[in-house]
Amino acid sequence: MDELRSSPLRAVCLALAVAPVAACAGGGAAPVTTVEQTPSPTPEATPAPTTEALTTATVQPSATPAPRWDELPVAANDAASLAKQLVMVETALRDPNVSGAQLAWMGHLQQLAYSRLADYPDWKDTVLGALPVSTRSAVLGSLEAGKQLRSMGGPIPKTLPDWKIVEPAPIDELLGDYREAETAFGVPWYYLAAIHLVETRTGRIRGLSSAGAQGPMQFMPATWAIYGKGDINDTHDAIMGAARYLKAAGAPDNMQKALFAYNHSQGYVNALVAYAAVMKADPMAYRGYHGWQVYYPTADGPVLLAVGWTKE
Repeated sequence: MDELRSSPLRAVCLALAVAPVAACAGGGAAPVTTVEQTPSPTPEATPAPTTEALTTATVQPSATPAPRWDELPVAANDAASLAKQLVMVETALRDPNVSGAQLAWMGHLQQLAYSRLADYPDWKDTVLGALPVSTRSAVLGSLEAGKQLRSMGGPIPKTLPDWKIVEPAPIDELLGDYREAETAFGVPWYYLAAIHLVETRTGRIRGLSSAGAQGPMQFMPATWAIYGKGDINDTHDAIMGAARYLKAAGAPDNMQKALFAYNHSQGYVNALVAYAAVMKADPMAYRGYHGWQVYYPTADGPVLLAVGWTKE
């Protein structure tokens, strides 16, 4: 296995740990910078709330405007309003009638809301208490995954990455690829989905990691030569290659060992296990993760790299 490498997506671990880590399969998978739940994309910084402010926010929640699917979502700035947003979001993501732009918008808002909770942990009890019991554990699992990704640390990048941000493949197509790989190699689909989410935000990121990892599942070329078949940049081929690699590394009998081989970081492994557990318990949770966007850490805060973005 290749030794652990640092990668741009790990820069994104910083931010979204709020965003994705890009790990890099390829022998030890070179980590990409990850930012797992992401801070709000709004340009203004939100000051840390005082105890008095938190109390007031709970008693006098701000109004929650009707969603505008053609505008970027913005997470609420108080606990009670954030709770209302998350109830709406978690319900919509599990409604099969919600699709297209509306579904993607809900997934993005979910990402921002989770980030807000990570920024203001004192709001957690208020927000979680408002959620249906059926979705509470999914939120907790995602928050824990973000915490684990943030624990990976790393320096804030000084420049934006040489990436291109593209639309991910449709949900049904990706689920079909994960399931096909599960059938062929025995690796549960939700682990493959978790890797895809953390590595490249389900394929949104196109470009090399700082270590030279490539493709939607971030393979080092030397590792791809052994475990890959087809095109390293093809989503289907990359997912099959990741499953083949994990199988050789001990999956599904020892997923901890296999995931650690993918990226030599226990925080990375813990995050994948947490995301996978959420999707195993509730496959509809994947619909939310599919909408998560690419945020990149900078000295001035995370920057949203929207679909179509390329470094100038």
